[in-house]
Amino acid sequence: MGDSTRRGRIRYGTLENEVVAYAKRKREEEDDDDAMTSTAVDSLIDIPEAAAAVRPGANIDLDQIDEILDESQDQQLNDEALETRRRAMAEFDRKRIARTIAVPTNDMQVKEALRKYGHPICLFGEDAGDRRDRLRYILSKQAIERRNAGQEDISAKENDMENEVSSDEEKEEFYTEGSDMLLQARQNIARKSLLHARQRVEQQQKDCQVDLATIRQLRENLVDQLRKYTIVGSQVGDSRPLSRIAFSPDSSQVLVGSWTGSIKLWDIPGCQMAQLYRGHTDRVGGLSFHPQAGQGDSRVDFASGASDNEIFLWSLGKDTPIGQLKGHQSRVVHVEHHPSGDYLGSASYDGSWRLWDIASEKELLLQEGHSREVFALRFQCDGSLVATAGLDGIGRVWDLRSGRSIMELEGHAKEIFGLDWSPNGYQLATGSADNTMHIFDLRKIASIHQIPAHKSMVTDVRYFHFGGNSKAQTSCDMDMDVSGDQNVGDHEQARLCSGQYLASASNDGLINIWTAGDWKLQKSLAGHVGKVLSVDIARDGSYIASTGFDKTFKLWKADDLLQL
Repeated sequence: MGDSTRRGRIRYGTLENEVVAYAKRKREEEDDDDAMTSTAVDSLIDIPEAAAAVRPGANIDLDQIDEILDESQDQQLNDEALETRRRAMAEFDRKRIARTIAVPTNDMQVKEALRKYGHPICLFGEDAGDRRDRLRYILSKQAIERRNAGQEDISAKENDMENEVSSDEEKEEFYTEGSDMLLQARQNIARKSLLHARQRVEQQQKDCQVDLATIRQLRENLVDQLRKYTIVGSQVGDSRPLSRIAFSPDSSQVLVGSWTGSIKLWDIPGCQMAQLYRGHTDRVGGLSFHPQAGQGDSRVDFASGASDNEIFLWSLGKDTPIGQLKGHQSRVVHVEHHPSGDYLGSASYDGSWRLWDIASEKELLLQEGHSREVFALRFQCDGSLVATAGLDGIGRVWDLRSGRSIMELEGHAKEIFGLDWSPNGYQLATGSADNTMHIFDLRKIASIHQIPAHKSMVTDVRYFHFGGNSKAQTSCDMDMDVSGDQNVGDHEQARLCSGQYLASASNDGLINIWTAGDWKLQKSLAGHVGKVLSVDIARDGSYIASTGFDKTFKLWKADDLLQL
């Protein structure tokens, strides 16, 4: 019995030890849980709802704490989204600033600037264009850092000076002394532009006296005619794409430029070639008729610019150039005659636009101001202003009388390839690679309308500028009085329609016709196979002409369109 009792005590004693150890572990786990709960409660004290749930003397609502924790996690996710958005907006802001920064076009100056800011002057596989982009990125980051630090933001012109001038002295503004010829040209432009502006304003005041019912009827007739446009002629112009087309002042002929460098004069509407002009060795980018071309009043009938960096002056009767304007260091993509006929403007891939005196064939002005290549240039109808735009996505309006930039055309997200002034003198349209057109108003110094114009980049934009066919006229030669009995003739109707519609060309293969004011699409002209590179409207309103990547130029017309 004793042995049995001892064995039983040993057995139950062993079980008691296990129970004691289990109880001890249980107490330790409960102590750990209490400590974790205390820590969690302390971390929630800052949240008002959580503090109320765990205040002394109150029971802890675990469901409420879970809801609070879920809200805290949602807030964390919202904070992350806001931070992502903030970074994206900061990058957009940096790109906007980068577009306004002018960097040197000389590769050696770019390398010197990179070395100055402590960056490698060359990276593996990097060319000159990549280095310029890298320098622009560095300068934009520094501009943002200075702005965030409360320092004064530096303008694009000051950045250009800082990069190009070797001295460390900071200059806020600089001027280049002009020649006596430039001074005389500015004075001549001022006199003639004031005269044109006075005539334009007087004519606009007379037009306001036309009966509103008459204006409304003319508008309805115009819209009806625009909707009836159809193709009436098509001609293969060359063995390579046709880059530019321009109507003669009397609307009886068109000049067509090609990527082969050749220029051809065609009679319309028969599309018969009248003359072949040879001189350029690379693709033609700009064509412009002299305002008095073909009348014997001017030695020069038209001008051309091309990718061979050359600008040639031509006579309609000679197949070789009669003059040459030298100065551009890269591709010339646009040329335009000043309304007076005395001067020529040109835009180039060397980042500048220039003003030339036609009579002396000398350069009057070399103007920089764009951070990238300049692609488009147009003179305002009075002759006092010129608008330029390019691959930096920014346009500028310059006062030729003073040489100052008076307005920036901002709003496009990509390169600007086309622009044109309205005959009213204060509005202009721009077309961009972002597939849109913007209408700018000088009176408001802002964009007043954005048009989602095409499904691909807009390559050219042209307003209808009435000129008549009895004599060569500029778009501001509005000297016809409105008839007192309101019986408006065909000539007067065409003049009143000047600036009331515009055409745009695009890489989507379409030419779209828009009415001004309401900016509505009235007709899409489909006929080209592939990209449309250029468009123009006859001065008498009889035709629209276009050129394309399909090596053809085409004529479009409405059967009952006003003809003079």
